[in-house]
Amino acid sequence: MSGHSKWSTIKHKKGAADAKRGRLFTKLIKEITMSAKVGGGSVESNPRLRSAVQAAKKASMPSDNIDKAIKRGTGELEGVSYEEVTYEGYGPGGAAILIEAMTDNKNRTTAEIRHLLTKYGGNMATAGAVAFQFSKKGYIAVERSAANEDSLMELALEAGAEDFRTDDGEVFEIITDPGTLEAVKAKLEEKGIAMQTAEIQSIAQNMIAVEDKGPALIKLLDMIEDNEDIQKVWSNGDIDEKYLEE
Repeated sequence: MSGHSKWSTIKHKKGAADAKRGRLFTKLIKEITMSAKVGGGSVESNPRLRSAVQAAKKASMPSDNIDKAIKRGTGELEGVSYEEVTYEGYGPGGAAILIEAMTDNKNRTTAEIRHLLTKYGGNMATAGAVAFQFSKKGYIAVERSAANEDSLMELALEAGAEDFRTDDGEVFEIITDPGTLEAVKAKLEEKGIAMQTAEIQSIAQNMIAVEDKGPALIKLLDMIEDNEDIQKVWSNGDIDEKYLEE
């Protein structure tokens, strides 16, 4: 493991603006529906659904919306049928891009993603060309004001975390195996430590410098993520800190 995508840092900074977008609820509802479809409608026994519901509550989604999304997933209510699709591509500076989508029309979404990649200096890649450059990991971000660094690191590592990082100036980052994410989350919750993010992410195994292509890569990733069919976007582009505030 040699670095976390700067795109996550950028998303921390732009989170407040994103929260105002109407698309946020659409993405959350899709994730809740799919989580219930795949793993059942019980929040207690379905970790993915539990994380989705927690994210929805954090975004102030009404409980009625959450309940209906769960019931659509379990088939108790009729609704749109979604499928999960992964896209792979390259962006400015040769950065690898991994895109996770949830769509009711794969042809439409594929065309839209291909168009965005081409328009903003990238291109679509064949299946498998990019995915091997990323590893699925549990990722937890804790605001620095929420915990003491040494105590948090000790608690996280004792709970089974693989790595603890402090290089992001705004948050402490905890990396886990996907299978131990829930255990580490539970330990932090037990101690009353608020988490900004706690989810499974695709983390780049190696970062590549994109130099002056940083702003172009940020623009491309932003436009892709703005598509309501897109749930997550990952990149191994190592974007210079000077571009993060632009």
